[in-house]
Amino acid sequence: MTDERMGDALWAALRRVPPGGGVVFRHLATPRAERLALFRRVRRVAVARRLTLVVAGERLPWAARHGGPRPVTAPAHDRREAIAGVRRGARVLFVSPVFATRTHPGAKGLGVGRAWAVVRGLPVAAVALGGMDARRWRRLRGLGFVGWAGIDEWYR
Repeated sequence: MTDERMGDALWAALRRVPPGGGVVFRHLATPRAERLALFRRVRRVAVARRLTLVVAGERLPWAARHGGPRPVTAPAHDRREAIAGVRRGARVLFVSPVFATRTHPGAKGLGVGRAWAVVRGLPVAAVALGGMDARRWRRLRGLGFVGWAGIDEWYR
């Protein structure tokens, strides 16, 4: 997950994402022309490193979609939203926030059990978001989540 807080640390973070991993390009507060230019740079890195790249928010050229109509990935803050994402065609659901996070100030984390209940039995891959780090990932890994993502963890 990218956003404006990353600054130039974005480039080092992109180098640390393992090949076959993915990036959700957010930068939602960046002015459109600057956002498009930044997206093109991120896309070049993603293609070179064989990373899946999707864009959140406004549709951008050459980008798969996070959320919205016909998404590749979709948010899943609760079971209803997870089912809606599957019905729209999402192949990956981002379950969030599993734990408290700076990205959603004041939002209480779902916790491990409730996070898994959001996507249990659905025919999609589930990725954990929200306060995630390598230690917390180990708690979720055995439940069937295929991965985790974050913002802060990638540029520490």
